[in-house]
Amino acid sequence: SARPDPPAGDRVMIKLSVALSAALLMVSLPIFLVFGIGSTLVAREALNLPWTQLVQTSVGAVSKHLLLAVPLFIFAGYVMVAGGMAARLVNLCIALVGHWPGGLGIAMVLAMGFFAAFCGSVLAAITAIGTILMPRMIENGYPAPFVVVLAAMAALIEGLIPPSNAAIIYSALTSVPVAQTFAAGILPGIVLALMLMGFVAIRCRALPRSPRATPAERLTATRAALPALVTPVIILGGIYGGFFTAAESAAVAGVWAIFAGFVLYRELTFGALVRALVAATLATAVIFVIIAMATLLSVILTFTRTPQAMVDWFLSWSSSPLAFLLMIALACLVLGTFIEVVPIFYILIPMTLALLPVLGVDPLHYYIVLGAFIGLGMLTPPVCLGLYTAAAVVRLPPQRAFAQVPAFLALGLAYGLLMILVPSLATWLPSRL
Repeated sequence: SARPDPPAGDRVMIKLSVALSAALLMVSLPIFLVFGIGSTLVAREALNLPWTQLVQTSVGAVSKHLLLAVPLFIFAGYVMVAGGMAARLVNLCIALVGHWPGGLGIAMVLAMGFFAAFCGSVLAAITAIGTILMPRMIENGYPAPFVVVLAAMAALIEGLIPPSNAAIIYSALTSVPVAQTFAAGILPGIVLALMLMGFVAIRCRALPRSPRATPAERLTATRAALPALVTPVIILGGIYGGFFTAAESAAVAGVWAIFAGFVLYRELTFGALVRALVAATLATAVIFVIIAMATLLSVILTFTRTPQAMVDWFLSWSSSPLAFLLMIALACLVLGTFIEVVPIFYILIPMTLALLPVLGVDPLHYYIVLGAFIGLGMLTPPVCLGLYTAAAVVRLPPQRAFAQVPAFLALGLAYGLLMILVPSLATWLPSRL
């Protein structure tokens, strides 16, 4: 049954809470506190919801079995870095494409794509691949600001190629099977990688190239990287073969990474394993506390009938799927300059999910559009988390890299529009599974 509209006094409280949340965001309060304070005020003072319901909602949100895959994939990624997998992937990519125009830049894109297939964390990908490749690129004449923005942009491939934390969280929010969401990101991830490679080849064609690797060197690099190359086969093969759930495949990936680091490469130490565990714990805590607090917003949206109001408002204006996706793209671009992927998911998806069946928008297509445009927020100031992370790797003041952002942003916008206009890139592969 429909809930009644909040009384006038409660509507004033809701508006005050929204204003307070916006003010807290502007003064750079951590996003989980912005969600927690604003949502709790509305829930308690305007909607009179009991504390027990709020606590149960938050705990329930982070207790979903599917979300167990998030810390396990992050941990596996950190162990792969510490155990030497990332370094061997980079060496293989350089052996394959280092002699091309812009070869080291293309190798970075390729290595990010490979690493994305078993890492699950954008920032871990930037750190892992960037630490190895970015100083080498700068030594070979690539401008440091260009290298920083390229690393941040290339890391967006991780948000698409499975296993992706974004895909796991989207599936947890929408109940779309995670195997379908993973599959939806594969072709868009490949398209983004190809566009970036072409862009780098054109922009960097005048820079020095690495010597062409001999067939023997390529074979040696391939053998060395083989444990890393089979990791995606283990993860995705296990999921699509019906052997593992996403969480179980993440656990298997972690065990495989530990085995490869200790036994095959003999580079992993117990100290490094503990550091990987601590880093994964901290990264997980950041994600989960945001989920716990952002879920309170979903409760408020439900009680205030905001999703239905959104449906009514949009349909009074247009019934075009294209207009809806363009509006969402614009919202993602604006929100992405201030906040990160997870909170944006928890703001937009509960408000707009009810519109998808009405407009005939496939949830998998919607996921890719969200990912494409939210990901550009990793580049755009003031937050630009990916850019700041990449700049820290080579100790470059982030402001020096801002001049390189517009060209990459234009490429990202072109990519995003392609994803909007060609939904089959997101839906074709899942339909074949």
